[in-house]
Amino acid sequence: MINTRRFDVVAVSGDLSQRARPGEFQAARQLLRDAEKVSRVIVVPGNHDVKWWRAPLGVGSRASAIANYAKYISADFEPVLIVPGVTFVGINTAQGVVPGTITWNPRDVGVVGNMSSAQIAEARAKFDAAPKGNQRVIVMHHNPLRGEISNRYGLSHPARAAKAFVDLGIDLVLCGHDHQEGVYHIEHTTYGTIVCTAGTVSNRTRGQRPSAMNVVTLTREAIEVEPQIWSVESQSFLPGPVKRFPR
Repeated sequence: MINTRRFDVVAVSGDLSQRARPGEFQAARQLLRDAEKVSRVIVVPGNHDVKWWRAPLGVGSRASAIANYAKYISADFEPVLIVPGVTFVGINTAQGVVPGTITWNPRDVGVVGNMSSAQIAEARAKFDAAPKGNQRVIVMHHNPLRGEISNRYGLSHPARAAKAFVDLGIDLVLCGHDHQEGVYHIEHTTYGTIVCTAGTVSNRTRGQRPSAMNVVTLTREAIEVEPQIWSVESQSFLPGPVKRFPR
């Protein structure tokens, strides 16, 4: 699909691997390399890309925990990509087990993500340095809104993220993690923020839903999201109903 449709930008919101193994990242690197032949690419790590047990709560080497991602994918965990009219800023929410990710739920260990105040401040500086008037897009792994099936937030402090989206004037958030596709409109500013969650492109879906991803079109007039749903019968992704949000 990437080779055929030649998108302006391909955004990959983490979890390029299952267990952060070299072979998994090598396969992912080939996919990204092929995408880069026809599109600009921005990618951030996901929790599966981090060996959090190498540095729990700062004990050990955080560099070692994400070393394979850095070696095979990118050493820039929070990249910036600017194309005409749009600025993409990556935020690494997959930080392993750090104080900002600790909750009372044991299931959250190594799974839940964090967006710190320092990261928000750095994102602000990156957006402010970009051309004025560009639409602002954040690429992150963890879903900032509660999943419909999982009933869980991907971030440990979702309210902090929601406030950041308002303060930074974010038009669009591209994320994943929840293994269920979704498109949401947060009406907290004049135009609000669109949160676009991609379903996993694997067989580890939630609620036996098919794999899914999203094709997003940004113009001055609107943001349009066209879900792409995997069809076993046709062995390809088929478009779902388009959602349009005027700006």
